[in-house]
Amino acid sequence: MIKEEFVEYLRALDVVVRPEEPMSLHTSFRIGGAVDCFCEVPTLEALKKVLKRCREEAIPYRVIGLGSNLLVDDEGLSGIVIKLTGDFDAIEPVGETSLRCGAGVSLAGACIAAKNRSLSGLEFAWGIPGSVGGAVYMNAGAYGGEMKDVVVSSRYLDENGEVGELVGADHAFTYRRSAYTDSPRIILDVTLQLTPGSKNEIFFRMQENMDKRKNKQPTNRPSAGSVFKRPQGYYAAALIEECGLKGKTMGGAQVSEKHSGFIVNNGGATARDVKELVEYVRRTVLEKTGVTLECEIKFWPEG
Repeated sequence: MIKEEFVEYLRALDVVVRPEEPMSLHTSFRIGGAVDCFCEVPTLEALKKVLKRCREEAIPYRVIGLGSNLLVDDEGLSGIVIKLTGDFDAIEPVGETSLRCGAGVSLAGACIAAKNRSLSGLEFAWGIPGSVGGAVYMNAGAYGGEMKDVVVSSRYLDENGEVGELVGADHAFTYRRSAYTDSPRIILDVTLQLTPGSKNEIFFRMQENMDKRKNKQPTNRPSAGSVFKRPQGYYAAALIEECGLKGKTMGGAQVSEKHSGFIVNNGGATARDVKELVEYVRRTVLEKTGVTLECEIKFWPEG
């Protein structure tokens, strides 16, 4: 339970505060119980003060992007969830071929900004439903591109309230992981290095990728994207389909009939439905193929 004096402190920092906010409003799964307090923090100074007060009062906190890779428990969350807005939702050019994007900027917004400046390299991200910060956190990728291909630096806030920076190889990008994954550091902004290109050709590649996405993925149903990471030497979707699990349902959750690497909310799905279906798929694939599937989506609370 969050004390009223803490809520008033947040509001004095120009933080938008929503007590008992359903997390289903902030996840692409459209699933999740209420968090004690949902906060939209607009500046770095406000963020530092919010986190300092949380540490002093032992209030748990989490930072959310666009909630596109996230399953929140039906019972909700204690503490606060922080969404970075305001200054964190800004894009500015750096020199002729780079863009500095706040962590709260959507990947779609970054793609449009790059296209409008005739800068190529980010087309792969068009249609990935996440924020720039979230994409760097998990080294998001599609259609032959990953964030590691374009990220040159990023700034973060550490658990002591100090701002730091990662440059180049410091990000330790690997498949769906970075130096930020499972780290307490909060990404503040990211600098992307792109290359000059034809605006028309960039737009064509963006639309080509979007068409592929719409044709192959269940974009008409709430989901959290690909549920499982690609196992070494295999494709998760192919293994799931091989095991006869395409279309398998538990409650309101279903292994998509369009792309078996996705689990969709067919209406009224709970986090329990999704978790049970995930575990059923993992167990069945392991028993029938000997391959262990690793989840790509994040669970709140963890574990």
